Amino acid sequence: MAIRRTLTRLSGPACADALAVTNVSKVTDAFSAAAEPSRRRILQLLASQPRTVTEIAGQFTVTRSAISQHLLVLADAGLVEAEKVGRERIYRVVPSGLQKLQAEIDRFWTNELDVLVADAHRLRRDP
Repeated sequence: MAIRRTLTRLSGPACADALAVTNVSKVTDAFSAAAEPSRRRILQLLASQPRTVTEIAGQFTVTRSAISQHLLVLADAGLVEAEKVGRERIYRVVPSGLQKLQAEIDRFWTNELDVLVADAHRLRRDP
């Protein structure tokens, strides 16, 4: 509902920013936060080692500001945390947050999806 009101206000030339407004909308659950491809990639990078925003942004074609916004969404969802060291923030994954994400995926992944995947593999083998 809030997004619809925001998009309604963005009529005319400002409407070009509608996608940015939608992507930055508040997402608090881990499943939704990790569903966005850039945020999944950030989680993969942080899984190997803690990194600064600048180090993470170096792996993307978007701005450092955009990466910071993605990190805020991930932090709000409890998937990453930041430690301030001097003038920088070092981001790392939160293991308990990733465990909650895994639990949500496990609840989502039902026996029906297993059957669907098996059918898809069978159709691919035997067209």
